[in-house]
Amino acid sequence: MSNDLNSIIDPSQPTVYQIRITGHLDRQWTDWFEGLTITLEDNGDMLLTGPLLDQAALHGLLKKVRDLGIPLVSVNRVEPNEADVPDVKP
Repeated sequence: MSNDLNSIIDPSQPTVYQIRITGHLDRQWTDWFEGLTITLEDNGDMLLTGPLLDQAALHGLLKKVRDLGIPLVSVNRVEPNEADVPDVKP
């Protein structure tokens, strides 16, 4: 059985995530959220979208969401062309 997931992931490239949380924060929080794009949705949710270097970076970001007490709705990996995302900073 082949592993289709491994065939589409390039380990040398950061993975792009969309993290959906309940509530809105100002765009000034972009730096605190490691430069991810903040999108405020009409339904009251906020999307954090952008590349993360590795799983440790993802867990660190999720810890920040937890520490703010913001309800986490979902975490999704997306293809880089599915979202307008900034370049990752080393």
